[in-house]
Amino acid sequence: MSSQHSQRKADHIRINLEEDVSFPNLTTGFEYFRFVHQALPELDLAAVQTEVSVFGKRLQAPLLISSMTGGAAEAERINLRLAEAAQAAGVAMGVGSQRVALESPEQARSFQVRRVAPDILLFANLGAVQLNEGYTAVDCLRAVEMIEADALILHLNPLQEAVQMGGDVHWAGLASKIESVCRALPVPVIAKEVGWGISSQTAQLLADAGVAAIDVAGSGGTSWSQVEYHRNDDPLMRRLARTFADWGIPTAESLLLVRETLPGMLLFASGGLRTGVDVAKSIALGADLAGMAAPFLHAAADSAEKVAAEITAVVTELRVAMFASGARDLQALRDPGRLTEITPVVH
Repeated sequence: MSSQHSQRKADHIRINLEEDVSFPNLTTGFEYFRFVHQALPELDLAAVQTEVSVFGKRLQAPLLISSMTGGAAEAERINLRLAEAAQAAGVAMGVGSQRVALESPEQARSFQVRRVAPDILLFANLGAVQLNEGYTAVDCLRAVEMIEADALILHLNPLQEAVQMGGDVHWAGLASKIESVCRALPVPVIAKEVGWGISSQTAQLLADAGVAAIDVAGSGGTSWSQVEYHRNDDPLMRRLARTFADWGIPTAESLLLVRETLPGMLLFASGGLRTGVDVAKSIALGADLAGMAAPFLHAAADSAEKVAAEITAVVTELRVAMFASGARDLQALRDPGRLTEITPVVH
């Protein structure tokens, strides 16, 4: 089974790097919002502050290198490059699902990045559905301790599992199991979609279960249905995956829904973010942290330097967006009137 998992991880990296796995039509929804430009911002660019504290750790910018990979040789190189750049830039990072390393301990090294990133805010990661497949809070703690993580992501991917050959489709009764993990773990638990968004109902279920944060991971970025389409040989499974290529709640919409439902929840935005302006819009719409995966994966396939350059570019774009909209700090980005919604023109 472990070699099967390793192969799946290798497939995921290859497909994400080589194939078009974007949503055919669905977008993030960020294009329906724009900042009100201030020609006289009364602000020095150098005075713009992007620092934020999450789970007691100070970050230089509200940026998360989202969970991507682990459990394959190429994955170890990628994770170390991502972590090295995250350490230098003072941003957060999540690793990919650690199930493969729990089942094959020799794979653990591909997730262990503390040797190059002793200080970063680091998130461990397991699939929530594994709690219905025999995993317990003890396994969750093992994942956290394996990489000396500050928090645990439990990822939610029912659609991916449903369009995957032999996927885990037993999702009944999971909320109570997530609750037991939240109670048992000494670190915060984050619930994260993988790219189809979180609804108001799901957000409320997760809050009631005791999660410390929600990553909406909305639609409009990488479609894992498209990824599974490229992995499948079976005609029915390929058709199924292709049918759901445009499924989900766009990131901006999911962010607004969850923020309205849970005003006090720590909220992460990911799913199709590509620039620092997307990060700024995410913060303005209520996120505390903004996650990106695809741009960093492509950079990490090359070098840690490329990842560092991508982080620098994104943070610089964020700072200029704040400057040109007159926001001195991240809190000011949320001021009423800073971001405006564009009504689509109907002809």
